[in-house]
Amino acid sequence: MLGADLIGAAGVALLLGAFAANLLGLVAKENLAYPSANFVGASLATYASWLIAYMPFVVLEGVWACVSLVAALRLIRRPRAASSA
Repeated sequence: MLGADLIGAAGVALLLGAFAANLLGLVAKENLAYPSANFVGASLATYASWLIAYMPFVVLEGVWACVSLVAALRLIRRPRAASSA
């Protein structure tokens, strides 16, 4: 495998792992792990696509990474619910 293949495979594995974990009820989309895994996975896939000069996937994965980053930042910045004691 070439470097781009390994980077792309790692990115796609993260994306699919997050997707499967969400569908199986192991992680909710409101859990920071979900958009974080999507951001890292899509970023790796974007870079791998850039390395092989496949622009359609650079755009696809790049937009996916940006949307995932925004979702993660929203989760980080959202007000925490007051715990009832």
